[in-house]
This record gives sequence, structure tokens and C-alpha cells, in this order.
Amino acid sequence: MTAPDDAELVRRVLAGEVEAYGALVERYRPRCARFAVHMLGDTADAEEVVQEAFVRAYRALPRCRQPDRFGAWLLRILANRCRTARASRSRRERLVLLDDGAVGMAAVAHPEDRSAWREEIAVALARLAPEQREAFLLKHVEELDYGEMAEITGAGVSALKMRVKRACERLRELLQESDVRGS
Repeated sequence: MTAPDDAELVRRVLAGEVEAYGALVERYRPRCARFAVHMLGDTADAEEVVQEAFVRAYRALPRCRQPDRFGAWLLRILANRCRTARASRSRRERLVLLDDGAVGMAAVAHPEDRSAWREEIAVALARLAPEQREAFLLKHVEELDYGEMAEITGAGVSALKMRVKRACERLRELLQESDVRGS
């Protein structure tokens, strides 16, 4: 038996079958958690933001115009929550702190990541401008196309392409610096 698609689950939730939302949460929680951890660098903050995103999505579900694109719609909500959390945190502190647990969680979510590079990559990602980090993660970690990225971020495709290009260039620089210091 095949699992119901997103549109079917959304329809069922809107018809009063609240349990169907659990299937959507189960389907998208790992992806959302991975994205939030990479964006925020802290597991506790990421978990809170993911929880908020799912609650907001549930409350706004009647306004989801394309139920078959629930995942992209949810990621847009999550990206906005990450931006808000990052902005409020940056007002409290001007320094990005990395949580070893968050780095470990991100690596477990993507086992093909080389463990030797995991910490250096996490540090380099944290040093990217927030817009570049978001674009890089959506493109290269979440493997979205630029149209989906534009839908999630509200930015234009050409701006996103430039952000990804600059993020890649900056990551290369940061990792080379890290390699030189480590030698």
C-alpha cells in the first residue's frame, strides 16, 4: 500500500482528520530539522523553530493554495521562522555559537558527509552571510531547484543563483583558510 501524497493528507486534515497531520509531520520533520540546525547552528533553537513552523503550518493549512506542494510551503514557513529566530538571537548576541550536538545531528542526517570535515564545514557555514547560507543549504543540502527556492525565500531566481555562487566561493575560501591553519 502506498502512502497518501501531501494533497490527500492536507485534504484529510481539513476534513477534520487531525491525525493525518501527524503523517505530514513525520514525513517532513527530518528535512526541517536538518535545515533549521544548519541555519541556526544550535539544536535547541532548531527544534523550537521546527515546532513553531509545524504549529503555524497547521493553523494556516486552510490557506495552503497548493496542497500538493505542502513541503515547499512548509519550508517557506520554516525559513521565515529561522530568519526571525536568527534576528532576535543576533540582537541578544553578536557572535555565532556552534553546538557540537547540532553539528552531530546534521551529520547524522546526511551520512555521506565526511566526518573529518564536518566541524570545519559547520564553522564555515556559520560564517556565511545568512542569505548565502540559506541559499546554499536550500540548493546543495535540500537539493531544491531555483524555482522552489524562490517560492520559499521570496527572492528572485537570479538573486538566488548569485547567493549560491557567492556562498560556494566564500566556503571555498574559508575551508582553504582552515586547511592552511590546520597544516
